[in-house]
Amino acid sequence: MMIDRNSPIPQYYQLQTWLIEQIEQGIFKPDDKIPTEEEIVEKTGLARATIRQAIQNLVNSGYLIRKRRLGTFVLRPEKDQGKKTIIAVMVHDIRSGYASEFLRGAGDEAARNGYSVLLCNTDDLYVHADFHASQILNYGISGLIYMPTAASAEKNSAIVERFRRRDIPVILFDREIPGQNLDFVTSDNYRGAYDLTCFLIAKGHRKIAITLSTAFSSENARFMGYRQALADHGIPFDPANNFTFQERLIESPFEQFARKILAHRDHYTAIFAGSDAMAHIIYRISRELGIAIPEQLSLVGYDDLPVTNMHRIALTTIHQPIYEMGQESMKLLILRMNGERGEPTRIELRSHLVDRGSVLAIKKAYPLTDSQNQKLHDATDSKNEGAH
Repeated sequence: MMIDRNSPIPQYYQLQTWLIEQIEQGIFKPDDKIPTEEEIVEKTGLARATIRQAIQNLVNSGYLIRKRRLGTFVLRPEKDQGKKTIIAVMVHDIRSGYASEFLRGAGDEAARNGYSVLLCNTDDLYVHADFHASQILNYGISGLIYMPTAASAEKNSAIVERFRRRDIPVILFDREIPGQNLDFVTSDNYRGAYDLTCFLIAKGHRKIAITLSTAFSSENARFMGYRQALADHGIPFDPANNFTFQERLIESPFEQFARKILAHRDHYTAIFAGSDAMAHIIYRISRELGIAIPEQLSLVGYDDLPVTNMHRIALTTIHQPIYEMGQESMKLLILRMNGERGEPTRIELRSHLVDRGSVLAIKKAYPLTDSQNQKLHDATDSKNEGAH
């Protein structure tokens, strides 16, 4: 066992996490005696006070039991601990409009079924997700709704496995974990991006720049929808207008990236931003640079967040049924907690376009198919319903 003395994570917590992993992986089985303080000191070089703190925390959490003059043993779980009524939800940022809307839907559905929700913010970082996983497992939760972080598939899978080893059902939302076949709730990201790109093409745009993060399955699907719409209209994909990136969205670095994108504005007539958050930053930087939207540059976003109206940005976007995604995630989780078995379920909710006038029609238009026209006509008729 290695203790990272340069880590910001306290040493007692590192030891505590390691012990939990040994228990959950079955290396230390129920009724097994764990190493003595002397043995742990010899292996790690930790102070006895640090070791005692970690062990006492696990005793308090129900992982271990001390037996006088015999040592410390792995506690055998009780077969019937009664109904647990706490559900954990781990999101990337509870301050964002997306997460708060999702949590409202999940929370309302949980309350209707007699459950309480414990919220955790990961900042899209594995280390934060891992920390929260350890904490909420100690609460005796009955289920988890998890938005995978920007970390690797292996790390996100490790988070999920910590709960599955304890027979705690997990529902993924918005983002998939590559290689994992798990219950998953999302929206039709591919179709939404396809329709939004078709809308731009119908307005006469052929040179359409795109910016989004390829770190997430949802935005990858949008990228694929964008490219397919171009291909279906005979428009070649231009790598010069590809401003995708592989990291999570952080506002300050993206502001600089937005300036780089806008520095190449002679190469395109419209920007497809992979989220409203990105579109808002581009909108603001455009105003600072004196670039008028939509007169000099057309701009679309994705999500239809409440912040769009709060900031009075007339942004054409795709409305995702985020509240409903929260509801459906919670419904599916409750079914699993109540013993519903079967193959993993994938729920994909339909999105629709909301036209708020941030796209300028230019001279040469490229007509849509009849079915595409009908979809966009229906979406435009309901645009007022699309705003929160």
